[in-house]
Amino acid sequence: MFNLRTVLFAFVLLALLLLAGRYLKHQIRLFQRLYLPASIIAGALALLLGPQVLGAIATALGGENTLLAGGLFSEDIRAVWSQAPGVFISIVFAALFLGETIPPPREIWRKAAPQVVFGQTLAWGQYVVGILATLLILGPLFGANPIAACLIEIAFEGGHGTAGGMADTLNELGYADGADLAVGLATVGIVSGIVLGTALADWGRRKGYVDSVNRRVIEPEEIPDLNVMAETPEIRQHRARLLRNLLVDPLSINFGIVGLAIAIGWLLLEGLKWVESVTWGQTGFVIMPFVPLFPLALIGGIITQSILNRLGLGSLVIRSMVQNIAGVALDVVVIAAIASISLRVIGGNLGVFLTLSILGILWNVLMFLWLAPRIFSSYWFEKGIGDMGQSMGVTATGILLLRMVDPDNSTGAFESFAYKQLFFEPIVGGGLFTAAAPALVINWGLVPVLLLTGGLLIFWLAMGYLLIRQDRQTPTTTPV
Repeated sequence: MFNLRTVLFAFVLLALLLLAGRYLKHQIRLFQRLYLPASIIAGALALLLGPQVLGAIATALGGENTLLAGGLFSEDIRAVWSQAPGVFISIVFAALFLGETIPPPREIWRKAAPQVVFGQTLAWGQYVVGILATLLILGPLFGANPIAACLIEIAFEGGHGTAGGMADTLNELGYADGADLAVGLATVGIVSGIVLGTALADWGRRKGYVDSVNRRVIEPEEIPDLNVMAETPEIRQHRARLLRNLLVDPLSINFGIVGLAIAIGWLLLEGLKWVESVTWGQTGFVIMPFVPLFPLALIGGIITQSILNRLGLGSLVIRSMVQNIAGVALDVVVIAAIASISLRVIGGNLGVFLTLSILGILWNVLMFLWLAPRIFSSYWFEKGIGDMGQSMGVTATGILLLRMVDPDNSTGAFESFAYKQLFFEPIVGGGLFTAAAPALVINWGLVPVLLLTGGLLIFWLAMGYLLIRQDRQTPTTTPV
């Protein structure tokens, strides 16, 4: 057990590591060219200064009783870090749609149908590829745990946040190694996504697939909000009237709103657990006890925003402030998750790790090259590369690649990408199915889950085929 003072110093150290990561990024050109977030650099620095690298070197040189045998960080500090991702990821997901303008589903589908189909195809295909790899390669050759089939989607679509947030679930399901492998795969995904995405962008320009040939270097800090509806002066005036008589700092109000979203998510989760316990759970088939809080916190955020809008209090949510709260939480998740990786586990599962990495990368790149030109009737490269980037790292990676090929948003790809998230995030990429998939594998087995995910993959491919036919049958008009 650790006390509150230990928790304080654990997060002070995280803040110092983040500053060091930012400094290293500023000084080292390679980190800038790879567009690596400072949090990933900080996490890698914490890993190097911990017992597995610095501590191992000190032990080899001076014995187990040497001063740095445990690295620079005490065991209590590392214990706090190991628990942080599963807690702070709920803040990230709760804030995801707070302050967003959510159009009716029909309007979203009209504007972003091909983008939704492409994104869903990539996500469900990652499950299919992972399950087939586990059945045919990982299980027979390496004796891998069946849950390894879910790691590509958890790590690539979900990113570091989801990978770190799923650690407790994977431990409870008896696959402790899965947490380390997932965080390692997330790192592979984001680096390979940026490197390959940049190379594909250059290739696309040479081939003439990119309509916008101008390239401006985009820093991650410049990545815009996914909210496609900008805040209006009327919203700011209404907020000022609401805050005039409230002696509360706006940051405190928005932090409280995020807390309300998490609380609603917790109530939803507990309610689902109760429903399961009095229905199908009595047969011994249970899923909800293994579902973490964060996907329900996302739904709690949507509900909270809807309630505030109905009460005329929606303008209290300051989107940029909520993003800052989520950004701090995500930095904590990423640094703590990488710092807590067990290199021994990755080394002991190197065959599984490399197989999943290679197959995940191949699936995303090949689907971008094959499906995107067919499903997008215009600007296929710009619209497709954003989804490819997201499916290999995080949403910011997708936007980064999109901005490389369309810096002025002349193609409208950014709006389609933004609208797609509303059909995407609550289900996969850290949504409900991502959280439930490991438990489904344990309860149902790999083949039934393969049939389910394969069926959904076929469904989305069929939707894509229908969209292609509909587009070809629609007469085109020449703009005046």
